[in-house]
Amino acid sequence: MRILRLISTMLLVCMMFSGCTTAEKEKIIVGSKDFPEQFILGNMLVLLIEEHTDFAVIYRENMASHIIFAAIDTGAVDLYIDYTGTVYGYYLIHSETKPAEEVFDISSRELMERHNIRMLGQLGFNNSYNLAVRQNTAEEFNLRTISDLAKVSSDMIFGGSSEIINRNDGLPNLKRLYDMSFKEERDLHDTERFHAISKNEIQVSEVFTTDALIKDFNLVVLEDDLQFFPPYQGVVLIRNEIAEKHPELIEILGRLEGLLTDDIVRELNFRVVVMNESPRAAAEFFLLENGLIR
Repeated sequence: MRILRLISTMLLVCMMFSGCTTAEKEKIIVGSKDFPEQFILGNMLVLLIEEHTDFAVIYRENMASHIIFAAIDTGAVDLYIDYTGTVYGYYLIHSETKPAEEVFDISSRELMERHNIRMLGQLGFNNSYNLAVRQNTAEEFNLRTISDLAKVSSDMIFGGSSEIINRNDGLPNLKRLYDMSFKEERDLHDTERFHAISKNEIQVSEVFTTDALIKDFNLVVLEDDLQFFPPYQGVVLIRNEIAEKHPELIEILGRLEGLLTDDIVRELNFRVVVMNESPRAAAEFFLLENGLIR
């Protein structure tokens, strides 16, 4: 009993001084989606916040778009990086083609009005969807644009993520606009589709502007000549409740704005996808190079 009383007394004294407390640190929950680029970006946010604040950072990764947006909408995630085109076309269900700045302005305003989520400034890169074919397929069918592809697509197999196959800013409305159909549509994740197209198991693949493997697999990216895909500028989304409570986070996260070009993100993706570097190491490399952490 004496020992227990002594321990209790020591704990009580400890809690009376700011340098010795058992109180838990306040938590910030960072999220990311379910592909390598997002793992890198999510780790950037984690490292930045860990470096410049005393928050206990919880990192939740590997979520599909509809899952992560539901998470931030309900408070299960506090902040993460998304893309303006996804916000505009998928979450806010707009279909009209708009210039990049209009997409940003509409998305920013309506996110706040409808969901009380704040969109911070653009990070500098545009990770847009597109379609690609092998070099010999492009030559055989004289494919330069998606309109060219539409003329022969019914004999081809498409491979892409479940998101592009099902989203309203993906294949369903793309096929409608281009009057296009495929013999089959296969749900393939990340590098699976690059290997599948290289073996001619599929003939058309979903790609992103910042994909590291387009050049390695010698793919031809088709021109979106009817301009279906909106701009997909990288942006931080944060719950407004958190932004108002902790304005210092806005300044810290704002240090990323304008720094992440297409080429830089493509190189970071290459380090992870091809060189097998961990997403956290790639994120740390970028932040150190830019003096954002020490």
